[in-house]
Amino acid sequence: MLKINRALISVSDKQGIVEFAKGLEQLGVEIVSTGGTAKTLSAAGVKVKEVSQLTNFPEMLDGRVKTLHPAIFAGVLATSEQSHLAQISKQGIERIQMVCVNLYPFERTIRGEHTLEEAIENIDIGGPSLIRAGAKNYRYTAVVTSQDQYVPVLEEMRKNGGLSEKTLEQLALEAFRTTARYDAMVYSYFHKKFGESKFPKTFIPVYDAVLQLRYGENPHQSAAFYAEPDINFPSVVNARKIQGKELSYNNILDLDAAWNIVCEFSQPACCIVKHTNPSSVALGERAGDAFERCIAGDALSAYGGIVALNTKVDGTCAKKMKKYFLDALIAPDYDEEALEILSKKRTMVLKTGGVPASLTGYETKKVLGGLLVQERDTRILEEHELKCASRRLPTNAEIEAMLFAWKVVKHVASNGIVLATEKETVGIGPGQTSRVMAVKIAVEKAGERAKGAVMASDGFFPFRDGIDVAAKAGVSAVIQPGGSIRDGEVIDAVNEYGMAMVFTGWRVFRH
Repeated sequence: MLKINRALISVSDKQGIVEFAKGLEQLGVEIVSTGGTAKTLSAAGVKVKEVSQLTNFPEMLDGRVKTLHPAIFAGVLATSEQSHLAQISKQGIERIQMVCVNLYPFERTIRGEHTLEEAIENIDIGGPSLIRAGAKNYRYTAVVTSQDQYVPVLEEMRKNGGLSEKTLEQLALEAFRTTARYDAMVYSYFHKKFGESKFPKTFIPVYDAVLQLRYGENPHQSAAFYAEPDINFPSVVNARKIQGKELSYNNILDLDAAWNIVCEFSQPACCIVKHTNPSSVALGERAGDAFERCIAGDALSAYGGIVALNTKVDGTCAKKMKKYFLDALIAPDYDEEALEILSKKRTMVLKTGGVPASLTGYETKKVLGGLLVQERDTRILEEHELKCASRRLPTNAEIEAMLFAWKVVKHVASNGIVLATEKETVGIGPGQTSRVMAVKIAVEKAGERAKGAVMASDGFFPFRDGIDVAAKAGVSAVIQPGGSIRDGEVIDAVNEYGMAMVFTGWRVFRH
């Protein structure tokens, strides 16, 4: 049990600090403080000893140097060993059994408009040093870093006369988390400003816990959900759940996949996802039109699917959803009629509040013992980039359909094939180990709708067999990267069938 006789309080965010300091004072704890914190406490009637009274040194450099002094740090770092106590006693230093610190608002500063100088001035030096010193010496120094800790710390001290070893351990753990997170954000900011490469020498992402999930991908796996602290665009992470069960690991993956797809389009779009792959994608004049076309794209796979729309769901759209079993729905907004209709279904409903203007940043994938990091694939294919490889030129309608299908196929697991018209997919073949098998699956799903459709392939065709299968089903045009050593054979096949084919010059693999 650690009895607290003296506490050093130095906080940037002063919410709740007066009540905490008064609680400590009532328990007989001497309060030592700095600058603005000392003024706040004194004005509230708390008896405060200024840090300068311990150090015999004034604050310097506009407050940059306050607590960085042996009289403070020796008091924080001393243990109960006689040699330690003798050394600090010789120097007239007394133990400090509690450090209460929160840090300069660096994160808040860089989120808004700011200058580099403003960011630099909000990098805390003394605060992290005190927190780390106290956390290192946690058996003899309690470290309070969050307003959430004020009440439980006071309650335990009132009840037991001090703080237990378990409490000190938990306070230290939170202290090291606080400084690690803070330093990671500063490092990330400086790398963006001064880094000479896109990828830092040490990759230190910061994610804060959002949810403890019931389980992971399977019930025997535990899982949690984390979020980037500075996310400022509509996504699954900051979507508001309006109704439904708790989000699961698989729900989050599928919702994110569906949301990413509909965000590709500026006009109303709907996507239904199963196991992170789109089963169908469609465009419409309104939400209801897009949903109807999307269901028609693959009605069988839609059962229990995850639905995303990039536009407001109205009552008309919700009525069309009534007869289908949909596991979850994500959209920017809903009107009152839609919410009333959906409230009678078991569908989980999430509201994002908008659609992101653009999606940038990094993507990561964990491998055993390492992490792969890459830029998001934000490249947009423009019509003028298409290179016609066939004798027949594609029609305007085929070009429109190919550009639509290309946006979809970049979200399909490789090897991926998409059959589509200008406004909807009619068959998707995802994640096959041979490209021709992906074509066969897409053709089978499309059935008669393959006639006159276009085919998008996320990678080049290594053989002509995929073209043969598509042509026999009635596919009229092909969009693919090109680049195979057998491009000549593939082009010959396309010309034999009177199809049109364009090369993009770049692929859109997804693993």
